[in-house]
Formats: sequence, C-alpha cells, structure tokens
Amino acid sequence: MQPLAGIRVLELSRILAGPWCGQLLADLGAEVIKIERPGRGDDTRHWGPPFLADTAGAPTGESAYFLAANRGKRSVTIDITRPAGQDLVRRLATTSDVLIENFKVGGLARYGLDHAALRAELPGLVYCSITGFGQDGPYAHRAGYDVLIQAMGGLMSITGEADGPPLKTGVAIADLFTGVYASTAILAALRERDATGEGRHIDMALLDVQVAMLANQAANYLIGEVVPERLGNAHPNIVPYQAFATADGHLIVAAGNDDQFRRLCAVIGRTDLAGDPAYATNADRVANRERLVPALAGALATAGTAHWVGALEAAGVPCGPINHIDQVFADPQVQARGLRRDLPHPLAGQVPSVPSPIRSDGEPACADRAPPTLGADTDHVLAQCLGLDADEIARLRADGTI
Repeated sequence: MQPLAGIRVLELSRILAGPWCGQLLADLGAEVIKIERPGRGDDTRHWGPPFLADTAGAPTGESAYFLAANRGKRSVTIDITRPAGQDLVRRLATTSDVLIENFKVGGLARYGLDHAALRAELPGLVYCSITGFGQDGPYAHRAGYDVLIQAMGGLMSITGEADGPPLKTGVAIADLFTGVYASTAILAALRERDATGEGRHIDMALLDVQVAMLANQAANYLIGEVVPERLGNAHPNIVPYQAFATADGHLIVAAGNDDQFRRLCAVIGRTDLAGDPAYATNADRVANRERLVPALAGALATAGTAHWVGALEAAGVPCGPINHIDQVFADPQVQARGLRRDLPHPLAGQVPSVPSPIRSDGEPACADRAPPTLGADTDHVLAQCLGLDADEIARLRADGTI
C-alpha cells in the first residue's frame, strides 16, 4: 500500500517526534530523505546499548532506538553550517513536497532554511516545525524533552499509584503522539495544496499535544471542576476497570457496562455484589469504588490468571493478562497480525522491526527498506535529485560539506 507514492519529504529532524512522523509517511509510500550531520548523524544512532550486531556478531553502531524510528528513509549527510551545505538543502527543498524540522525556534533562520526564507521561493511547500513549546508564547525558545513535557502537561500528575510519586509512561508518548498528529496535519495540508497550490507552515508543539492528550481527564477537570489525581491502574470514570492481583500474577478487568459487571460477579461467585443497589450502575460503582474494589480483589486472588482469563472470556467479560514484552511478541494474536517484520540490512543481514499498524483493504502499510546507515544514500540522492556528477560529489566530500 503506497498512497503517498510520488511525495517527497525532506526530514531535518532527529531524536523521536520528527523521525516518527517521517517514518509514518515513509510507511505510506513517501520518499523520505533524512538529512544528517556528517560523521555523527542523528543523536539517537548512539543511544544504546543495545546496538544491532552485524552478520559476524560484532556491533554495527546502529542503536535499537534509531532503528525504531527511521524505517524506509534515505540518509544523506550534509553540513548545514556551511554555505555549500545550505545550498544543497535549499535545492533539495525545491524538489520536495514536505519539509519536517525540529530545530529550536529560529534555529534554521541563521542558515536561510526557515519557513519564511523558503516560502517566497516555494509557496507550495508544506513546512512542518516540531518544537517543545511552539513558535510563540513565553516558553517558545525553551528546549522541550518528552519527560519534561509529560511533567508540565499534566500526564505525570495522573500516572502512578495514589500514594506513590508521579510517574512518566514507559515510552516517550508525547514525542510519539506529536509525530502522529504532525503526519495527520501534513496529509491535510497536502490535500489543501493540491486544491489551492499553497502550502502551509505547520506548528506542532509537544506541550500542545500533551495537553490535548489529556482527553477525558482534561474534560473531567474542565467540566467537573475537580483536579484529577493518580489512581494507579484504575479508571476515573469506570469501575471496575483496572488491574487485580491473582494467585500467580495480575489480571486486567475492564467491565465497561452494567451487564458485563453482572457477568463478572457471576464468574467470581459474588452475585451478591451484582444485586447490591450500591453497585447497580456505573455511576454507583464509581461513587462506591472504595468498598467494591476490595471485594472484587478478594475473589480474584483465589485463582490464577489463566483460570480467570478463560472463565471471564467465556462469559464475555473483557479481560487480559499483563504481558512482558517478550510475551507480547509470543502472543498468537500479535503473531497472526504480523507485528514483527524483518527487513534486509546491509550490515546485519536483516533487522527486526515493528511495522506500521495501518492496514487498508487487508494490505499493511510498511516501508520495505530498513533504517539507513549514516550517509548511505548521499551520492544517490545528490545525483538523482540535483543532477550532481561524481566529480562534484567528490569535491563536496573532500571539503567536508557531505
């Protein structure tokens, strides 16, 4: 599936939010050209261990972190601090439909590669800027990192046990969501450009995304005027909808309606709870969770996780085990859906990856190119896109521009 075939994306981003956006566009068929610093490249290439091993078992220097976010791209090394490098990027922009960058506000202006500088010459370019706090406001010039954004954006205040410290999530969720929101905005801008010929300057801020991601918790505060607190694995608006200890582990029970709650009570032998007026509706159960949850916990602790999963599934009560990541990739549903894909790699022979979850008409959307080694495509892209010959490329390499 390649609905974006023919779209060229110039990616001047690093770390996670911008690369995640670029990878999603690559999975949908866009040609993504990633501009990296000569000699070092994207910082995340060095964020390990673990590092990918080559066919002889030696480390390649390619970190798992980098490999997670750069599938399907071409790597071109250009030193944009040099006038010749700036000229190369500007010329590549003239051949591109989209530019993604995550420099600090104003950071590209010194090189003549900011939106204002390019827009006059390239009015149809969709230019996406990703920063921590956006292009304006009192924090615009601050650096933004995911854990900082999770803290300032309220997520950590509602993550963790009620009597424990605030916690971040196990992945950089503000970065990842920003990448997804950015790709959506880019696709909308491309559709508009096709109709009007005009591009857009997309301003994506991690803080904006994090606040938007508060979703029902933000609405709980704005409407209910009560500040949400940490509830561990429990849900602020649904009971029971949380983790419970079993005789040999833990189980998630997600009884989202009254009928599921009654079936849960029948399976665990507590029909008295289903008949209690204090728990008749979800609103009642939320109001009385302090009494209800311990009663459910006591019943569920009497047998193992596998027993309860089998019995509750048979009764139509949503539930499941809490899997470690090795168990995730061993899960038959995950395997049936093809959520591991090995891609050919020039050093390692192949590299395992998690493909895009997008499917359309049964066809998965996933680039078939492994994340590139640093500068692997420099000569090819400069020759193909800009028409440079071998001597010109050799001169640029000799003077350190590429």
